[in-house]
Amino acid sequence: MPKKKRRKFRAVQAVKAAAREHIGTPPPTRRDPQRKKPSEQKHKPTLGDILSEE
Repeated sequence: MPKKKRRKFRAVQAVKAAAREHIGTPPPTRRDPQRKKPSEQKHKPTLGDILSEE
């Protein structure tokens, strides 16, 4: 069986790991519910619609 490849040292990962040990894991984030935009008319009113309104 071949030897496992050693991972490259990354300072960011080391700092984050140290912070997790010292402070603890951060709470999971919660997404805000998407606010629905008011539905706008997708099409222009037809001539028949305009005449029937009046």
